[in-house]
Amino acid sequence: MPIPAPNLYPPFNILRLSHVVFGVKDLSASRRFYVDTLGLQVTDETDSAIYLRALEERGHHCLVLSKTDKSDVQSLSFKVFSEDELDKAHDWFKQKGHPVEWVERDYQGRTLATVDNFGMPIEFYFQMDRLAPIHQKYELYKGVKPLRIDHFNCFSSSVDESVAFYNEIGFRVTEYTEDEESGKLWAAWTHRKGGVHDIAFTNGLGPRLHHTAFWVPTPLNIIDLCDLMATTGYVSNIERGPGRHGISNAFFLYILDPDGHRIEIYCSDYQTVDPDLEAIKWDLKDPQRQTLWGAPAPRSWFEHGSLFEDLEPKQSDMAASPIIAP
Repeated sequence: MPIPAPNLYPPFNILRLSHVVFGVKDLSASRRFYVDTLGLQVTDETDSAIYLRALEERGHHCLVLSKTDKSDVQSLSFKVFSEDELDKAHDWFKQKGHPVEWVERDYQGRTLATVDNFGMPIEFYFQMDRLAPIHQKYELYKGVKPLRIDHFNCFSSSVDESVAFYNEIGFRVTEYTEDEESGKLWAAWTHRKGGVHDIAFTNGLGPRLHHTAFWVPTPLNIIDLCDLMATTGYVSNIERGPGRHGISNAFFLYILDPDGHRIEIYCSDYQTVDPDLEAIKWDLKDPQRQTLWGAPAPRSWFEHGSLFEDLEPKQSDMAASPIIAP
């Protein structure tokens, strides 16, 4: 199935991904991982939640750790261009038959809560509290030196349907994997902000969150993090990498937090601002598709994902399989 033509005039204007809310069982354990090890900055902390930002970000948070009884994902959030775009988004989702609700979120202005075509919880806002810049406070640069949140990757039971839905609201495909036998999409990378992706979709039991990625300055920061994790009790949390992707050309490392939420540490992809940029097609059996160099992905990378709160995922009916490490 061919990918849809870019929708350059969507019904409302999404700027970029913004933040994710993780349900975590032990706030102290999560704090040690995200703050003491990875180097994210605490912007607020209570008995029930920790708000974090990366070093280049001016918004109040890019990750919220919410204390819960089970490890899950409560929402994925996106920033829109203006207050007016929020009303346009509300009306569009309502007209499509999706539930819509204006919700209160700390440190944010009006926030629209809704769901995508598979029921995945997504939120939109325009205004978030701004904080003083810290990108030149180099004494804060610790751990992997995370600069900003980069993207989400989600398991989908039908990547074609996910791509079609997000295309309607303006996400453009940059790279994709097609199963030659069925002609269906096995994976796709879509963006709003001009990088390779704000949100990607991978075939599998879904919807589930595959990973959240943070951009770091250089590949050497990733190597440093491997040394740090290996000597601070987190070596078993390293799942895949380091290596370089064929898709996106990014240098990567995949790690698991104490609740099993997968985090990608990521750098070195490319700019995709041009509206007429042609998407890059990959064959599912191309050995350099997922890994330009480095070990193939383990089976866990294709099977493990974070559940969304109160959402039962469904299995994909695609029989195609990528290259999996023995």
